[in-house]
Amino acid sequence: MTTSSKPQAATLPDDLLDPVDEFADEDGLNDALIELDDDGQPIVDAEDEDEDDLGEDIDALAYDAPDLDTMLKAAVGSNDGDRRCGLIAIVGRPNVGKSTLLNTLIGQKVSITSRKAQTTRHRITGISTQADTQYVFVDTPGFQTTHTTRGTAALNRNLNKTVQSVLGDVDVVLFVVDAGRFNPADAKVLSLIPPGKPTFLIANKLDLITRRSDLLPWLQQMQARHAFTEFVPLTATKKDDTQRLLDIIRPYLPEQPWYYDEDALTDRSDKFLAAELIREKLFRLTGDELPYTSTVQIDKYEEVEGGRLNRIAATIIVERDAHKGMVIGEGGERLKRISTEARTEMERLTGRKVFLEVWVKVRSGWADDEKRLKSYGYE
Repeated sequence: MTTSSKPQAATLPDDLLDPVDEFADEDGLNDALIELDDDGQPIVDAEDEDEDDLGEDIDALAYDAPDLDTMLKAAVGSNDGDRRCGLIAIVGRPNVGKSTLLNTLIGQKVSITSRKAQTTRHRITGISTQADTQYVFVDTPGFQTTHTTRGTAALNRNLNKTVQSVLGDVDVVLFVVDAGRFNPADAKVLSLIPPGKPTFLIANKLDLITRRSDLLPWLQQMQARHAFTEFVPLTATKKDDTQRLLDIIRPYLPEQPWYYDEDALTDRSDKFLAAELIREKLFRLTGDELPYTSTVQIDKYEEVEGGRLNRIAATIIVERDAHKGMVIGEGGERLKRISTEARTEMERLTGRKVFLEVWVKVRSGWADDEKRLKSYGYE
């Protein structure tokens, strides 16, 4: 397996007033325009010509267009040796936008989001394939520094173990923080990154920074903390920003065959995503009212009517009877809304009708019980 030479360690940009457009090529378009004379010969100084004059001669050009197979081979490489593929970990403390970043990079929801800390509890793989490169992203739970919290020690240890196991296997690490901020929880995650691992500082939520020039002192402080390979200020919800990030990542990925099919988006099953979507709606609709010691188990997942309908039975598991009442709500209205919103999104993502039944059960102590954690799908 051969790898190309990789860029050297990053230096701070001289001008942070417009970091989102820092990598844009504003002059490359004219270089590609070639005008032909009456004899079909190229005119060397075409870039100085008016674009309207070029347009008048387009209909007169005659050439043999390549067939589709030739175009595809040129785009993705004629063999595996021309392809790039690599693992990219997305790490950071809770609620810095890791899952939102993953979903925008992939172009579809593969990781659930909410304002509640520790919404992501599993290692989520998202796959984006562009031209000759396959990017395999691994979204991780936010690292917990308080894993001795009563009743949740086993769960938090499990989540932290997931973060640590990912870091040793990847080609690139995206260390996500809130732009202009850095606290002890961020420092703890940063200390876990293996020395020498290509690490990008992802300064997220750039849209909340009113004066981008204020980021310069902060970036200088961050550079002193760690030898970051690249600095990428962005807003995770903006497609242009995430496309720029993909372009920056590409040279750091090894030349090797792709891990997944070209149209793959995740390695997680529809059954897993169903449980995650229910848990997302549970967290969003209960907010801080419900402790995060709740989870979802899929009891039945069937494809019927020739794959046109999914029948799903699920159980929301909580710690206490009082929590059960919070989830059900007055007259069952909250549980009904959780189920309806989850079903609607399942149908949108799968393109199939969904029949969903949801129950709520109390299982005291599940978050501090290793055996129960494994039975509920925690790795």
